[in-house]
Amino acid sequence: MKEFTNGLKSGLPIGVGYLSVSFTFGIIAVKYGLTWWEALIISMLTVTSAGQFAGITMMTSPGHYLEMLVSQCTINVRYSFMSISLSQKVNERFKGIWRFIFGFMITDEIFAVASSKKEVSRSFFAGLCVLPYLGWSLGTLIGALLGNILPHALMSALGLAIYGMFVAIVVPDMKKSRSITTVVIIALALSFLFTYTPALKNISAGLSISICAIIAASAGAFLFPIDDD
Repeated sequence: MKEFTNGLKSGLPIGVGYLSVSFTFGIIAVKYGLTWWEALIISMLTVTSAGQFAGITMMTSPGHYLEMLVSQCTINVRYSFMSISLSQKVNERFKGIWRFIFGFMITDEIFAVASSKKEVSRSFFAGLCVLPYLGWSLGTLIGALLGNILPHALMSALGLAIYGMFVAIVVPDMKKSRSITTVVIIALALSFLFTYTPALKNISAGLSISICAIIAASAGAFLFPIDDD
């Protein structure tokens, strides 16, 4: 029980952050024509943040199934690598069906907190997941219900929350690593090209995100290889 309580305490800041970011997702989902309960179900069944924001635009454009598949695989494949890394730290009781169940809640922030521990118990990880999941779901519900009530200026401002969260994740690592800074700059330059270049701006958002991510990551692997030793 103590480990579960510690997990709850560690997950509290993540839950608060997810509440504000998913609030924005709920607003955007309703703006694109989804009902409040459809937006809520998406958040309850995925918890993918960037994947949801990218997918919601394509869900409103019928026929783009291949683009949705490519973009979601590209955006969310990082969770697989996080799970593999975290599996090296879990204790003996954290195995079997429990890995399958809690693997659903692997996110950037939850992984960061869990990987900072020397050993991750099943109870701690269960507690760590509770508040972020509730925050993500509740925030989506509130945003979806209030999306048609709040002033347009306020909704536009809240729409920047998701970008603020990613900036908060990336910038600290950029300060510590020149290689990460270079990769981020490459991704920004590519995104700029896909947004403003006449020949590229007609490519869907999901596909352009995938292309930018793959090229930037490949460039980083080529320019800054990690020594096997």
